[in-house]
Amino acid sequence: MSTVAGIFSSRADAERAADNLRSLGLTDKEISLLAPGTSHTDIDTTVPTTETEQPGMGSALGGVVGGAMGAAGGATMGAAVASLLVPGVGPVIAAGIIGAALLGAGGAAVGATAGDALEDTVEGLPHDELYVYEDALRKGHTVVIASTTDEAQSEAARNVLSQAGAESIDAAREEWWVGLRDAEQEQYTEEGKDFAHDEPLYRKGFESSLHSQARGKTYQERQEFLHQHYGDDCTSDAFKCGYDRGQSYQRELRERY
Repeated sequence: MSTVAGIFSSRADAERAADNLRSLGLTDKEISLLAPGTSHTDIDTTVPTTETEQPGMGSALGGVVGGAMGAAGGATMGAAVASLLVPGVGPVIAAGIIGAALLGAGGAAVGATAGDALEDTVEGLPHDELYVYEDALRKGHTVVIASTTDEAQSEAARNVLSQAGAESIDAAREEWWVGLRDAEQEQYTEEGKDFAHDEPLYRKGFESSLHSQARGKTYQERQEFLHQHYGDDCTSDAFKCGYDRGQSYQRELRERY
């Protein structure tokens, strides 16, 4: 299983795209939609976060499950809905189990699914892309995620999303970095280092720290994982510096939202 995602500036376009994905044979279980909530007061916090939720995956403060997406704002997806307060993002509506699991809504949405923790029942969650989705949500955009079975279906899903006006995740990731780059360059060069030369490794370290399971963890705590995934790149000073800066970035967002 793999996932394909698109980012929409229009909620209505995102809902239409989600509906169009069904023409590929995808079911409601395989389609999710993440949209900004309206305000903190709209979040029902009577369902507390459980200790079994995977840390760093949004850590929902609470949630309420609806029977259909229509309960959360008018979409036609017949899927479970969780209203979440996501640290570093704010209020989010997650329609469909992929999005709910990705944002750590297991305790809130479990009653609407099979009864098991969502993280354990959904394959191929795009943890490496979570920070891109979160950035889109903070900007008021809507994310559609599809779980596909093979490359042919993945390509068809990408075409559906593109035709509906979606921005690709790769494009959104580059836009996100462009927005941060000047500040990161200034910070790095103030230490007498060559950002132009070190940027690829610095950025790799920065992004690695935003993985859902890395949040709040030091480089030393994640060193084994990092070495497995990045090899000797993770031993460079530029990578380590980027990792530390990424952790600071995440903390600032949590304090702000």
